[in-house]
Amino acid sequence: MCESDLSRMVTADQVMSSLRKVVDPELHKDIVSMGMIKDLEITDGKVGFTLQLTTPACPFNSEIEQDVRNSMESIGVKDLNLKVTARVMEGRAISLDQILPGVMNIVAVASGKGGVGKTTVSVNLALSLAKTGARVGLLDADIYGPSVPLMLGISQTPEVTNNKIQPIMSHDLKVVSMGFFYEQSQQAGIYRGPIVSGIVKQFLTDVNWGELDYLIIDLPPGTGDAPLTLAQTIPITGILIVTTPQEVAMNVAVKALGMFNKLNVPIVGIVENMSYFLCPHCQQQIYIFGKGGGKRVSEKFNVPFMGEIPLHSQIMEGSDLGEPVTISKTGSIETKAFTDVAKTIAGRISVIAATMKDEESPRDEQKTETESQNLSQS
Repeated sequence: MCESDLSRMVTADQVMSSLRKVVDPELHKDIVSMGMIKDLEITDGKVGFTLQLTTPACPFNSEIEQDVRNSMESIGVKDLNLKVTARVMEGRAISLDQILPGVMNIVAVASGKGGVGKTTVSVNLALSLAKTGARVGLLDADIYGPSVPLMLGISQTPEVTNNKIQPIMSHDLKVVSMGFFYEQSQQAGIYRGPIVSGIVKQFLTDVNWGELDYLIIDLPPGTGDAPLTLAQTIPITGILIVTTPQEVAMNVAVKALGMFNKLNVPIVGIVENMSYFLCPHCQQQIYIFGKGGGKRVSEKFNVPFMGEIPLHSQIMEGSDLGEPVTISKTGSIETKAFTDVAKTIAGRISVIAATMKDEESPRDEQKTETESQNLSQS
């Protein structure tokens, strides 16, 4: 029997059975049970369907797509019309879902101390996620020293429409910062705890964030009122801890981990910033502040390690000039580092969302396999 005859004999059950063998490397579930196969059609031996990935930033997207193509070849499908899309999974508790209903995931970026480059990491990770096609918002919740406007080169003030603050658009990011509302760029934020809590709440509830896949929140350093307010009042997907290899930074990062663990807030993982200096002459990695500190913390406390960001003057200069390195130096090693970390974080968020989905029904619960898949064969 020729291959074309074999292809014509392929049925919907055979296709789905073969696709069940394709497993998401991070979620450890097959793509059929995850509802990732949509709109299957078989006509005259031609097979077509949509592969709906869990995030456009997943580091395994290409691998999954190739596994799907191999799966179809294994059952004799030679004419495959495969459409690949992505729909970010919701990773927030449904019990508090009325707060920011259009936001699928809220990730707060925290550090136990200042000076570790938390805001630089927040900005470049948000930009990296947006470059994958995800809908991303960035909230500068560092009330005392907001620097996101400077790093993104934003000078205008947001408009207010229907009592809602309209975020400023910058490089496909929706951005809100307390820095937008200071009369002078040198003005310092001097606020007591309750006021800080109120401002954070207002920036979350009185801003027209719209539909977002990820809302990245740059928290002030430490374990004070802003992180506590956020953790206690908003359904967060998880906390991302930024540290550096220095022993003092790691010790403070451990304290931040302890605080969020006590509040039962999921930890997305740990990012190590300023991990090494890459010599421009010999390309050797020079560990100025020590080596492997972030990994040691992650292993000791069983927290995922998201990756390393190198120390480079281009990162600092880009931030000072309002031209983040992920925008101004798209082909650089530094940009690749941020991109890799962003994809790892997106994958980790998908894992958190899948776990939450197993524990309670999500807001927009996917239909059962037979209901969600528009199977037709002629």
